[in-house]
Amino acid sequence: MPQNTAFRSVLDEAEQLTLDEQETLLEILRHRLAEHRRKQIAEDVLAARAEFLRGECLPTTAAELMAELQP
Repeated sequence: MPQNTAFRSVLDEAEQLTLDEQETLLEILRHRLAEHRRKQIAEDVLAARAEFLRGECLPTTAAELMAELQP
């Protein structure tokens, strides 16, 4: 994965932290990532509901969905 200078700078700064501070930083980042993912899922659900209400979604079976996903 390519690393830009800002990313490298953050890593270098993180290495200067104590182990306890690094662990705290990791916990904060994990919580923020989880919150970001929750927000993204909520946005996706709202978009899917709106799509359904507009009649742009059709009921389908699991088998039909799987067949659609096959190349």
